[in-house]
Amino acid sequence: MTETRLALAQAVADLRAAGIDDPARDARWLLAHVLGMTPDRLSIDMPADLGGAEPAFGEAIARRAAREPVSHITGRRFFWGQLFHVTPDVLDPRPETEELVAEGLSGPFTRVLDLGTGSGCILLSLLAEREAATGLGVDLSPEALAVAERNRTELELEEQAELAVSDWFAGVEGRFDLIVSNPPYITEAEMAELAPEVRREPAMALTPGGDGLSAYRLIAAGAVAHLSPGGRLAVEIGWRQGEDVVEIFRAAGLEEIGIRTDLDGRDRVVRARAPHSPV
Repeated sequence: MTETRLALAQAVADLRAAGIDDPARDARWLLAHVLGMTPDRLSIDMPADLGGAEPAFGEAIARRAAREPVSHITGRRFFWGQLFHVTPDVLDPRPETEELVAEGLSGPFTRVLDLGTGSGCILLSLLAEREAATGLGVDLSPEALAVAERNRTELELEEQAELAVSDWFAGVEGRFDLIVSNPPYITEAEMAELAPEVRREPAMALTPGGDGLSAYRLIAAGAVAHLSPGGRLAVEIGWRQGEDVVEIFRAAGLEEIGIRTDLDGRDRVVRARAPHSPV
């Protein structure tokens, strides 16, 4: 039998040698996964030896060393206090995106639209916090929506959340008092610089090509027609795109435009409102 602490130390060394940014964090996540516990319980409940979990742990570390994302190995990702199913068909939810949820929850809403919902983590996190609200999540990928449906079921939000295939606003009817989106925003030039594990995620969720701003132009063009008077719009952005997205929103007739920063002080969310008079 292999002592668990020795196996964990070797796993950290193997991941560090493979160029993983935070090998200790990832090794602990994967160990907790094969042991069937949460990472925060390892310090208290870590078994003395790996026993039957040793082959699974070795395989998980080998996959991570080959630059497969942790969430693809575990099939799960913590986001806004909940575990979400994640597959290669959806964008891996990132901590920075929680700023978009926080922005959505900073004001009242009863009806929310999530454009490009992916795993559903943004829409479902918002609705889980507001039991009286309902929402619609749309995505162009049926495979992504299948993941969102699974998450919706596990969180028991079927009565609040509707999911549908749509190319942005194309299949959307009615008005909403909150629209959110984490659209593809990586520029074509930046794609080549991404870490290998990020490049495994669906390209359509990462980049629109070109200058990375085309999704914001589409969202801005349709937002006023789909927002209630005075309704709010909030989108995640690349940290260098704030001023460009502000100008796109201003040109579309949106008002009260501002930028929200993340915990590192980088621009992360652009927020705006529809005019208070109907358009």
